[in-house]
Amino acid sequence: MLVVLAAVIPETTQAQSRSRPSQTPAASTACRFETATEGRVSTVVDGRSFMLTDGREIRLAGIEIPTLSPGPASSPSDAGHAAKAKLESILAAGATVVLSRGRPAGDRYGRTIAYADVIVDGSQRAVAAAMVSSGYARVGAQVESMACAVELLSQERAARTSKLGLWADPYYVVFEAGNGAALLGHQGQFAIVEGKVASVRTSGGIIYINFGRKWSEALTVTIQKRHERIFLSSGVAPGMLENRRVRVRGWIDERGGPRIEATRPEQIEIAELM
Repeated sequence: MLVVLAAVIPETTQAQSRSRPSQTPAASTACRFETATEGRVSTVVDGRSFMLTDGREIRLAGIEIPTLSPGPASSPSDAGHAAKAKLESILAAGATVVLSRGRPAGDRYGRTIAYADVIVDGSQRAVAAAMVSSGYARVGAQVESMACAVELLSQERAARTSKLGLWADPYYVVFEAGNGAALLGHQGQFAIVEGKVASVRTSGGIIYINFGRKWSEALTVTIQKRHERIFLSSGVAPGMLENRRVRVRGWIDERGGPRIEATRPEQIEIAELM
């Protein structure tokens, strides 16, 4: 059983996800928040962003997608173009979308960050969940609520197990935490990394979750001490991760070795059998 910190995903839910990995439950509301607005789709920009007919650009919350390579797709395995094509298949021009978010959100490019549901035959279909369950998006580092994170992570796990979408492509790989050289080769990129935690230490207001004896040779996950309460509220203190096999997602940085900063509990999963 996979645990997202203290949030245990029931075995029945996992079994259903494995048996129907490509389906997205239309009735699911875990990733729906206070409705902000509706709109009609104009064009899809990339695998995560689309334009509305009123000129707004929407960027889907809670997921990460491959970046588009310059120019047209060079091959069927071009991850960025494959993700864009998948989103285009979900969001037809003129389709009505319902946008929601837990708190006001935008980015420096003026895009609205929101969860979106597309209206299909009178029912709402969660767009981010459709991208994740089909294997064309990964769950991001910030998902606003644990219920939403649990749902999306379950769908991602089913897609990864079945090698759906880009999980059959070299672009998507779960890195080994002990392979520092490979991790540093992806500096500045979003990644999913898995390994056994060697130690957890606190120094200078930072909690260090170390996956090896030498920082330069293995991943280190850092948590600001002031953020610890967010993790504690999920039911597990960072110190409880020691000697556990853990899966972490986030952006790879270099600080004498590969690092990922964790600011939200949904970035960390306990990936061992309980």
